[in-house]
Formats: sequence, structure tokens, C-alpha cells
Amino acid sequence: MPSTRYVFLDPIGASTGGWLSVIMNAPTGVVYQTQYGGTACRPGAVEGYLVPIFGDEPDEGLRDLFELHFQGAGTRGHDWNDAELTRLRTLIAEVEYWVCDGRDETPHPLVLDERLLHEVDEAWIPVSTPDGPGILTWMNSD
Repeated sequence: MPSTRYVFLDPIGASTGGWLSVIMNAPTGVVYQTQYGGTACRPGAVEGYLVPIFGDEPDEGLRDLFELHFQGAGTRGHDWNDAELTRLRTLIAEVEYWVCDGRDETPHPLVLDERLLHEVDEAWIPVSTPDGPGILTWMNSD
């Protein structure tokens, strides 16, 4: 039986550019770890596989929401008002998740997993994809 492998995304904060990925929940034996929550610096880990997200600054709106509106202090357990929740849903839906069946690729919008709204934080957003549940993550602002 193979042992669990751990991959820490941007372990020393040395990334010079932005990045955005979905960690898909799946029994792979690989656990992706990352820091999230702005200055709260929370540790997160999900077993699965990593799907990179590409595009022109796909994390720009999310960074604006969490770093400017919420001032980078984290939002775990936040009581989202209607305007904030609408903005979050819209920003998540603007992220294209590409599904591939081995021959063809098609883009689909991500969907905020509102059952897990209490877990939403900067750089850690539970989402639904055509491939199942995952965590949308990006470079934490701390």
C-alpha cells in the first residue's frame, strides 16, 4: 500500500505571480496543503488532484473582494450579507473550469458550494464542478 504524499502549494510564499487552482476531492493518496485566510494564516489540506485555472487574471476579482473589502483579515464563519454573497457567487461563476473526456475540452463555470459557506475564506472556497466537489484556492495575501 503506497504512503500518502503531501504537496504544499507555494510553501515559502516565493511565487512571484498569481495562481489559481481547484483541488478536487478524490482518494488519490496525494494531499495538497496551502495557507489561506489572509493574515489569519490558516492551514488547509485536501486529498485529491490539482486542476490549474488559466485566464487573464482569473483571481483579480477574488483578491479584490478578500484583500480590499474584507481587508485581508479572513472571513471564516463570516455572516455574508446579500450583496457580499451575490458578489462572491458572481466571481466564482466567472472562473472557467475546463472538463476533458480525453478528447474534447469544454469550459464550465464554477459554482459556490453554499452548504459549506461557513468554510469560505480568502484563498479557500468550497466549489462544485462537473467533476465533483473541490476547493478553489489561490496565493494567500498575508
